[in-house]
Amino acid sequence: MLDRSMIRENLDSVQERLKDKGFELDRDAFFKLDQEERSVRQEWEEARGLRNKTSDEIAEMKKQGEDAGEKIAEMKQVSARIKSLDEKIKTLDEGVRDLLAEIPNLPHPSVPVGPDESANALVREVGEVPEFDFTVRDHVDLGASLGILDPERASKITGARFTNYYGDGALLERALINFMLHVHVREHGYLEILPPFMANRTSFFGTGNLPKFEEDLFHVEGTDYFLIPTAEVPVTNVFANEILDEENLPFNFVAYTPCFRSEAGSYGKDTKGLIRQHQFNKVELVKFSKPEESYDKLEELTSHAEEILRRLELPYRVVTLSTGDMSFSSAKTYDLEVWVPSQEKYREISSCTNFEDFQARRANIRFKASGNKRTQWVHTLNGSGLAVGRTWVAIVENFQQADGTVRIPEALRPWMYDAEKLTGQPFMLG
Repeated sequence: MLDRSMIRENLDSVQERLKDKGFELDRDAFFKLDQEERSVRQEWEEARGLRNKTSDEIAEMKKQGEDAGEKIAEMKQVSARIKSLDEKIKTLDEGVRDLLAEIPNLPHPSVPVGPDESANALVREVGEVPEFDFTVRDHVDLGASLGILDPERASKITGARFTNYYGDGALLERALINFMLHVHVREHGYLEILPPFMANRTSFFGTGNLPKFEEDLFHVEGTDYFLIPTAEVPVTNVFANEILDEENLPFNFVAYTPCFRSEAGSYGKDTKGLIRQHQFNKVELVKFSKPEESYDKLEELTSHAEEILRRLELPYRVVTLSTGDMSFSSAKTYDLEVWVPSQEKYREISSCTNFEDFQARRANIRFKASGNKRTQWVHTLNGSGLAVGRTWVAIVENFQQADGTVRIPEALRPWMYDAEKLTGQPFMLG
């Protein structure tokens, strides 16, 4: 959520920067509501001052044995007015909050301006795209021939965009999760957290998923809960409504969770395979930082996600998302895109984002500087380290062999019982 006074004092520049993100700020609605709420609050403060003054006068009159009836009657009228103004302020506050809740974060000045992904800026490419002397197969075909991937039976259990993994397929998924957690905890210094896989409406508001993106979520009927689309939601809200100590910053968390997305609006996109599932696994990195350090922390977080790709020997690139391609809550985002041979293109496998104080304002997460009574908003950051299903796809496709087996990257072999290849186990029909 943006700072209301910042919007008021920089209305023209805020409006232009929001236009870069495809959002048209209703200046008149903002100005009218802001002015009315401030006017009513000023009247409320004056009324409270008058009530306090009158109360002191009544006390003095009673002390002097004077008749205070007229003053008491006056104070009753003032108290009634204050009560009425209380209700009006509450209504206006809700209106201001609702208006602010719909306004996206401002893009950082370094973000390229453009309408969509065509304006994304390439930062670097790492690794060599593999060349094959045989016909490349996609991960669905390879998974089926190895007997390790079965979306057909999963669709019988649940529906489209789910899958069953068997044997080496399930082991590969589990090995990737354990490998990622090990690197991030033991080498990068993150604290592992296993959070709830559901969160309430307030938590989703805190990260910016609600109210705008409710159709993208799975709601648990009869409750205030939603299945999480990413560990960002529960982990960011660990410190909701808290004031942290400066000396404890930054906080660095890593979490494995399953993720659940309705994929609203994705009809016809990536209907085959693991690229776009309703349920998938992810290892998420979340940081809470001091404002002046947050962009250094963004580079650090991005490098930590990249390290997983480097160790897995996967070719990838890093791009800075343009204003038109970044998320509602983002101030700046790097996308890590891994090479997918069957599609002959790079596909997003991690988004590493600095939200600055946007989420902290919504979730009310502050910190107190040493020797300073004034609190400040923390900056929050997160990124996938990595999306496990898409990493599974990248390994199976990039390391496929002519005989239909899949080479296991050396760094992953200790987590795969030292196996060098996925040889599979045919799953018999019938």
